[in-house]
Amino acid sequence: MSRPFAEGDQVLLIDSKKRRYLVTLAAGGEFHTHAGVVAHDDLIGAAEGSSFRSTRGAAMLAIRPTLAEFVLKMPRGAQVIYPKDLGPMLMLADIFPGARVLESGVGSGALSMTLVRAGAVVHGYELRQDFANRATRNVATFLGPDALARYSVEVRDAYEGIDEVDLDRVVLDLPEPWHVVKHAARAMHVGGVLVAYTPQITQAVQLRDELTGQGFGMVDTIEVLNRGWHIEGQSVRPDHRMVAHTGFLTSARLLG
Repeated sequence: MSRPFAEGDQVLLIDSKKRRYLVTLAAGGEFHTHAGVVAHDDLIGAAEGSSFRSTRGAAMLAIRPTLAEFVLKMPRGAQVIYPKDLGPMLMLADIFPGARVLESGVGSGALSMTLVRAGAVVHGYELRQDFANRATRNVATFLGPDALARYSVEVRDAYEGIDEVDLDRVVLDLPEPWHVVKHAARAMHVGGVLVAYTPQITQAVQLRDELTGQGFGMVDTIEVLNRGWHIEGQSVRPDHRMVAHTGFLTSARLLG
């Protein structure tokens, strides 16, 4: 059963041109666009899927954002891992409820909230305090403050070591992930999985060289391409634009 919108909820407003706006509802608040103003008080208490009119008559559809939509619209300072890679990373890392995960390079928290939502207990290492704070806020905003019982971020450098032990998974979004491999090998139990996101193939190559020398095996590197299709009546064709390269995903298992 759909819950009515409440103060503090995240709402995605979609206009007639399919432009999307992420809004956090606050009593007395207003959402402003070139097409007019929508009062937050009009949305609070309304059902998901309701339509509203701005002060200039523009129609707005109000729905709750999915995780993918929130990731693309949430406040961020660092570049996020896109949804097309987040899903495959969950599968490559084989994230399960209760999995003990070390994530390094949390950025704005896109991967963090994906891991926590899948049931993992995530401890993050992040060099910058502002990124750590933003990631924590974004996780709490989308998943609720209770999610912070399974999520924490420490300001430190994973290149210098990992204090956690008996980890199930290590997930990396770092410029030089090969510097973490030897630490991950000591921090994970045999059978644990390491997954790294790297924008450049040369990074993936250097990472793989280090993995094979530190007791890891079953190493794979993939790239995920996302091509949409235009379907309108008898007009059926691939979209002219597609989300092609974003990064390479490398996974490996610690075999001892």
